[in-house]
Amino acid sequence: MALVPPDLPDRLALLRANAHPGKLLSLLAYFGTARAVLDADRETLRQFNIRNETIDAIKSPDLAGVERDLAWLENPGHQIICFDADSYPPQLKTIADPPWLLFAIGDTDYLQQPQLAMVGSRTPTAVGQRTAQEFARHLSNAGLTITSGLARGIDSACHQGALEGLAGTVAVVANGLNRIYPPSNRELARQIAQCGCLVTEAPVGTEPHKGLFPRRNRIISGLAIGTLVVEAAKESGSLITARLAMEQGREVFAIPGSIHNPLARGCHSLIRQGAKLVETADDILEELAMLVNLNLSRHTTAPNQGAIHQPAVAAPDASYQRLLDCMEYEPVSIDELVERSQLKAADIASMLLILELQGTVVSRSGQYARMR
Repeated sequence: MALVPPDLPDRLALLRANAHPGKLLSLLAYFGTARAVLDADRETLRQFNIRNETIDAIKSPDLAGVERDLAWLENPGHQIICFDADSYPPQLKTIADPPWLLFAIGDTDYLQQPQLAMVGSRTPTAVGQRTAQEFARHLSNAGLTITSGLARGIDSACHQGALEGLAGTVAVVANGLNRIYPPSNRELARQIAQCGCLVTEAPVGTEPHKGLFPRRNRIISGLAIGTLVVEAAKESGSLITARLAMEQGREVFAIPGSIHNPLARGCHSLIRQGAKLVETADDILEELAMLVNLNLSRHTTAPNQGAIHQPAVAAPDASYQRLLDCMEYEPVSIDELVERSQLKAADIASMLLILELQGTVVSRSGQYARMR
């Protein structure tokens, strides 16, 4: 469980003032602490071009809301991750306006894993829904944690496929985690909390509304090393996620479809803009191979430079060697490796992905063997 800083109530009070994340980080950089911001006079705050209603909220903190946040935190599996915590996802820190606080339910280790964002239409075709689920399952088994938005349609199919794989799934939502939206996904959310993580920047009690979803989308793309769009109409919100991914310097992939299918037009538009056309899940793995290895190299030499942090994945790491020592030159299943190594299945799946990309192990019919 993440350590709770002693000034968490002050941080939550400042969060509830609803300042833009980038503006909030500027205030903290200038004043040093959340308490110093809360104690600042109005004239000094106005120098940061903050709206009057935000200044009013800073000077009259929502203490009742803070109490609700702290009460929510008392529940098993609930965490609040601060921007300066070791458990904060390093990949997310590299975007222009990272969330200052994250509310999470489940295993936050999944936020540290290599992630692929998968998004698409809320009203997909049957083929699109099946494609999303199959891609997510395959990519999860290859070691990529699948990140999406818990919406109906493609998002739900992606989460379900990832849960059938090994590397789990992350659901980023726009509302407070005191409720599940849409309600029809309550059971899916429960499963994600057990084999993944639910996360939001919205404090407890925040109701979902249209304006929050674009802000949510920047977190989906920001957590991931790439974004895959499965089906999307020309005006789909999924294209916002793809555009944000491009702005964040992430890889963008799109699955083409029939020229007669309106839900393929968004993907075709992305491909014309430079997104990589994808026909199989292996197309994505091949494209990400160099990127994953690049970030691993950076992680071993400069861990604080914003590289992707992956628990027990920096070679030559003791856990890597431990996993290799448990492997043979004959194929072995991941279940057997979990039993032998006592490592988590999600960690093993991610490590095997990297080792396979490096040519150290080979995958054969869902099992793995050492090459050297």
